[in-house]
Amino acid sequence: MAPRITVSGMSLYVAELWRYPVKSLSGERVSTAALSTGGIPGDRVVRVRGPEGVRTSRRHYRLIGLHATLDPDGRARVNGHAWDSTEALALVRAAAGSDSWLEEWKGLDRFDILPLLVATDGAVAAFGRDVRRLRPNLVIGGVEGLAERDWPGSQLRIGDAIIQLDSLRSRCHMTTIDPDTLQVNPDVLRDIVRRFGNKLALNAEVARSGLIRVGDPVSFVSTARNPLPSLAASPNCTRSVPFERHPDRTR
Repeated sequence: MAPRITVSGMSLYVAELWRYPVKSLSGERVSTAALSTGGIPGDRVVRVRGPEGVRTSRRHYRLIGLHATLDPDGRARVNGHAWDSTEALALVRAAAGSDSWLEEWKGLDRFDILPLLVATDGAVAAFGRDVRRLRPNLVIGGVEGLAERDWPGSQLRIGDAIIQLDSLRSRCHMTTIDPDTLQVNPDVLRDIVRRFGNKLALNAEVARSGLIRVGDPVSFVSTARNPLPSLAASPNCTRSVPFERHPDRTR
């Protein structure tokens, strides 16, 4: 393993990687990810629908009690069942209503804001609750306290990949759901509003593709105070469609 890079007194590294094959269901930790403009492969490639549109755990909190994974062929599963099976459909309908269904969707609009959510161990420690409530894709370790609040506009390098940090994430009611018991505690969101201005973790996108692994060192390519030109203009980093930023939406 390469040595971890120390920046401003912090030795940063990839502490955790997560993907959520079915939007709003619980996800799975992975050890490696080939980042691209679509984020982590297999992330939110299936969603729950109803007659009115996409259904999420924001209103149907029992969806978080279902576990989404990818099988070796890259197909999403719900509690071990193929996402398009009658067993998976029954589980989803029990959680989100008898008129709900599952559909595969790989367009970039499957992300409510940007394809990645980056959390830091310092902010998670200050939050004081299970990181799963925040639903990150990456957790950066070695971060001092709430240093992430100064990071919007910065770029991070992990191996060959470069991640553009856009903005702090506004949090929603999904943070109030205990991922194990499914008990809902509104005080969790009130606490986030009171102590963190309702913002925890960072909306991000992939500026340069690359393979990343848990334990990889993380370094700054540029900082918000002295940013480099955006890599989005590079032929290798062009967005296929523009993202709409809706900071109050859920993931």
